[in-house]
Amino acid sequence: MEYNGILKIRDSRKGLTMRNEVIITCNNVKKSYPKGTTYYDISKDFCGDKLIVLVKANNDIRELGDKVSYSQNVEFLDCMSSIGNKIYENGLNYVLEYAFKRVCGNEASIKCEHSADKGLYFSVSGIKLDQSILDNIKNEMNQIIELDIPFVKCNVLRKEAINYFKKNNRPDLVSVLNYISNSYINLYKLDNMYNYFYGKMPYSTGYLRIFDLTLISSFGLVLQYPNQYSTMEIKPYVHHKGVFDTFNAYTSWLTQIGVATSYQLNKIISDSKINDIISINEMFQNNNLLNIAREIASLKEVKIVLIAGPSSSGKTTTSKKLSLYLKGLGFTPHPIGLDDYFLDREECKKDENGNYDFESVNALDLNLFNDHLTRLLNKEKVKIPTYDFIEGKKVYGKRSLQLGDNDILVIEGLHGLNEILTSSIPRKNKYKIYISPLTSLNIDNSNRLRSTDMRLIRRMVRDNRTRGYNSSMTLKSWKSVREGEEKYVFPFQDEADVVFNTSLVYEIGLLKTYVEPLLFAVDNNDPNYYEAIRLLNILRLFLPIPSDNIPKDSILREFIGGSTFE
Repeated sequence: MEYNGILKIRDSRKGLTMRNEVIITCNNVKKSYPKGTTYYDISKDFCGDKLIVLVKANNDIRELGDKVSYSQNVEFLDCMSSIGNKIYENGLNYVLEYAFKRVCGNEASIKCEHSADKGLYFSVSGIKLDQSILDNIKNEMNQIIELDIPFVKCNVLRKEAINYFKKNNRPDLVSVLNYISNSYINLYKLDNMYNYFYGKMPYSTGYLRIFDLTLISSFGLVLQYPNQYSTMEIKPYVHHKGVFDTFNAYTSWLTQIGVATSYQLNKIISDSKINDIISINEMFQNNNLLNIAREIASLKEVKIVLIAGPSSSGKTTTSKKLSLYLKGLGFTPHPIGLDDYFLDREECKKDENGNYDFESVNALDLNLFNDHLTRLLNKEKVKIPTYDFIEGKKVYGKRSLQLGDNDILVIEGLHGLNEILTSSIPRKNKYKIYISPLTSLNIDNSNRLRSTDMRLIRRMVRDNRTRGYNSSMTLKSWKSVREGEEKYVFPFQDEADVVFNTSLVYEIGLLKTYVEPLLFAVDNNDPNYYEAIRLLNILRLFLPIPSDNIPKDSILREFIGGSTFE
């Protein structure tokens, strides 16, 4: 299969002078190399046959095909590192797209949509998938990987790239490149195919041996790859129907209103029509939450509403807004905070490093919590504790509670979906809500906007506003936050009665105005510098949106400030 058009490129791998030598230090071992040696060649001496995808050189992230021009300390990264995992994903995404075209032809198309279990969901059009076609695509991918074809970075004129993608039926990339001001851009060439990615790439296809494909329907498949929070082994795909269907429903709705890609959002901002989208999206989200309140109201035996989701999902605003809707439907909602039910500090167990694990469900006084819930449902009067975090113990006397016929408890927290938390309460008396910003705004068919990145950006803005943290502090803590979510949130998402999407399609343009200055402040010697640059490179694809017309009850106000619920 041939691709139309020839690009004039500036090859980033052109040779440099080989007269001088450089000293490379890795894991306290020093070796000498001629200047101009690639990191790929150097990696063979230090890493053997390990699946290395990137190198950190004096705190700068470089691709293995780059050439060394000065002495430096290096660290080689595999796909189990946070940075390396994203690069591994990019490479596999490209191989899948190339294999799909070879098997299905140019009339069919494939689009990277969103995360699904420990992988990525791709929709297809122009062809109906079945297991036989999927097997052919997988076999083609394996052949491409076996050939160990290099990903060649090419620096090309933006206008020439636009013309190339026009000829090769990629209007999605043409639209994206129209909003980039650089005269030259980087493309990646795989065999005879060019593509645009806003991240880096592995050295070659041979590094991408571990993957799997799962057929979801005749219109979609899931690409799985090693997960950085588990092992290199790929576990069988688990279909999380609630989250998956909510993702796709939001994508369909965004397509209907004409704002499913970065280009469409930018065009709306350029045409001064963004206030309409803000109003429409806020009403859409509020209506979904009102429908959840109505469903709860229809379930006469439900007395406890449990809300849980990963960090920066907007749990506080959601719980307070839901309480207002329930009040409007004739209920009297009562919030209970899980933080007030921590075990007294001397009762808490320590982990293997001697630290208290406050993220674990076992850090809560489960016996007391379940006893109080049982008594409240029996309409007994209960003294509710308040946790004193300075003294590390529960304090009583500030609050008591007794439920009436139309009273309902609203509980939000990390472990809300875990049945252990409320094990003494019959399932019929509980309604569980999983909330998360399930971002369905894509950059183009090859590049998605990660929900995880949007949560991280939300958290940076809020941490800076409420705690005075700089972005580096938030970036540093993000790994442990994500590890906690993997252990205590995501495994229980299927326990939910409903999934509530807290994503707003315009939020990246809004948050850009708050987070860009914070990211630019990260020093180039900071260990989190590359992650800051990666996020800045995503943000530069979107036009800014002012906060003037953001409603006071918007979930985004939880992060930027000015909420009616503060």
